[in-house]
Amino acid sequence: MASPRLETYCCPNRDAATQLVMTFQPEVFCGVCIGSASVSVLLTILQLLPKKGQSPRKMPKASSSTILLLISICDILGGLGIIFRSSIWLGFPGFIANISVVNRTDVWPSAFCVGSAMWIQLLYSAGFWWLFCYAVDSYLVVRRSAGLSTIVLYHMMTWGLAVMLCVEGIALLYYPSLSSCENGLVHAIPHYITTYVPLLLVLVINPILFRRTVSAVASLLKGRQGIYTENERRLGTEIQIRFFKIMLVFIICWSSNIINESLLFYLEMQPDINEMPLKNVRSAALITWIIMAVLNPMQGFLFTLAFYGWTGWRVDLKLRKREIPWESLSSSTAGENAYPSPVNYQSNIHDSKKISTTDSQQTDEAISMLSEGNTSGDDRITRSSPIYQGW
Repeated sequence: MASPRLETYCCPNRDAATQLVMTFQPEVFCGVCIGSASVSVLLTILQLLPKKGQSPRKMPKASSSTILLLISICDILGGLGIIFRSSIWLGFPGFIANISVVNRTDVWPSAFCVGSAMWIQLLYSAGFWWLFCYAVDSYLVVRRSAGLSTIVLYHMMTWGLAVMLCVEGIALLYYPSLSSCENGLVHAIPHYITTYVPLLLVLVINPILFRRTVSAVASLLKGRQGIYTENERRLGTEIQIRFFKIMLVFIICWSSNIINESLLFYLEMQPDINEMPLKNVRSAALITWIIMAVLNPMQGFLFTLAFYGWTGWRVDLKLRKREIPWESLSSSTAGENAYPSPVNYQSNIHDSKKISTTDSQQTDEAISMLSEGNTSGDDRITRSSPIYQGW
């Protein structure tokens, strides 16, 4: 799971709320983390592998397709970090117990605690930024209806912001040293802010961008043929459903984190968190803590279901012969030159047709980028739409 409490636990003088959740049934908690992360990683990899009886998945060309793949990779690497961290905690409890010792010479327990927590936090934070870039890219591509957005800019923004916020939050938390960190909320609050900024950004901004993208898709489909047929309506609805699935998965997997953090902050504000009137709050915090261990790692697999649908169990690991680019180019050129067009056309008619064809291809490209990866039954229907004619 990904929570700023993982880094806070590395402080020997941690707060009472962090101590409450991190020491509650640690064996059960680590076992749940390992089980959920293992299932998610295996199923995510299974989803991404090519399947028998299906056309081989091409290397992603569009920025949106690349972003979806990078989101899955971040989830896989984050899940592997959860498995490794929880396995060490479960297998070597004496090693982890040394973290609570303030005056000690062995720095490896704290180094492992900080390093593993940063790895998990960085990968999931990068996944949040990539999801935000996906919403931005979808909106920009549809609005301008041209070409492919640059992926280099998204890489710079995603990894740069993820690393900067993670390092800044950790530096503020552990200042001036690891033995004196978490000495009051002045150290903890900046760390929590840098952790939850990308999560809240996706939760607030992505629905707005998705809604505007769906509206732009409807306008784009109407302008494509001048009419809004049933096929165009179904294509627009399918894109809308895809965006809805993405946000639904995100809310399901991370809403428990926001609830848990709110409850723990409330407990931190109390003079004594062990008071009897706070029993229900403590119970709710512990319940959401276990729920986080289940849902956070499952994001990877659930996202692949939202992106591609269920791709099946039959994996095809055979190497396929790749098409030589100049062969397809020469064949298409030969087909175009087999029946040369008359030279008596007027230039203005030729230019207008060329512009119309270019605009049509740009529109097709924008729509196909958003619907790429769908394997549902509606995909067969949408490909009969005029949007897909000529592809």
